[in-house]
Amino acid sequence: MDGLQPGYWFGGLRIQLGPITFGVVDSAYVHWHCDTFEGWDAAEVRAEVTQREADHGAWAAPVYLGERPITLGGKATAPTRSAADDAIERLLAAVSLTDTTLTVYESIPKQATVRRSGKPLIRRLTDKTIEWSALVTAADPRRYATALQTGTTGLPSTSGGLTEPYTLPYTITAATVTGSITATNTGTFETRPVYLIDGPVSQPQVLTQMPDGTVRALTYGLDLATGDRLIIDTDAHTATLADGVSRRRFLSAPSGWPVIPAGASVAIQFQAATYDPTALLTARWRSAWI
Repeated sequence: MDGLQPGYWFGGLRIQLGPITFGVVDSAYVHWHCDTFEGWDAAEVRAEVTQREADHGAWAAPVYLGERPITLGGKATAPTRSAADDAIERLLAAVSLTDTTLTVYESIPKQATVRRSGKPLIRRLTDKTIEWSALVTAADPRRYATALQTGTTGLPSTSGGLTEPYTLPYTITAATVTGSITATNTGTFETRPVYLIDGPVSQPQVLTQMPDGTVRALTYGLDLATGDRLIIDTDAHTATLADGVSRRRFLSAPSGWPVIPAGASVAIQFQAATYDPTALLTARWRSAWI
């Protein structure tokens, strides 16, 4: 080998699929090269048009993004035959049948969740060098920021302030909990937050005020006891307790599920039927790109 140490970066685009990082030397002194990387720039599109009768043109239906198939390929050079064998097995495991994170280290690092969608191809060039290619697909076409953003609030309240009797001079102090979280999406495509509600709380409600002033409400019809956590996934349209039990039938979204539009912010308000100082709402989201 050429004496390059683990972690050495060859330059160019650095890509990570599960535990394998392409473009660097790994801890086993294997040089991972990724020369082919297709599909990251654009997802599939679902578009339909209906031809106009007795007229020019067509009627356009809404356009939706489909899945994002991604092809990766390159070479790997190992210091020994056994290290090459091990590299092959690690690559086959990384191209997983289950959800795997694919990370691309651009100026703003982004990621997608992918699964194997084609047979990996591996060819030995020498006893120490292999040529490989893999096809994976992201069911969710968004490319997300690797940085997870979070915000937390209790129910709105004001405590403290001036209480009689008092003597001069006096100071008026009060502690205010706004019950609100501001969530910002710096990407180019709408993103969908996850809400976590920790009890005790009675019939909690999450109101998301959109940039145009409209409000999308999520209302849970039951109470949460101390230690209960309700997880609302606005992308999957699910509501589950932390133990995995579905509570979707008790959650209503009459005005639609909330999103955070591209390049915009929304205000997320936490409310409940009765006040409890220990009730907590946490919002989690990532900026997203098309």
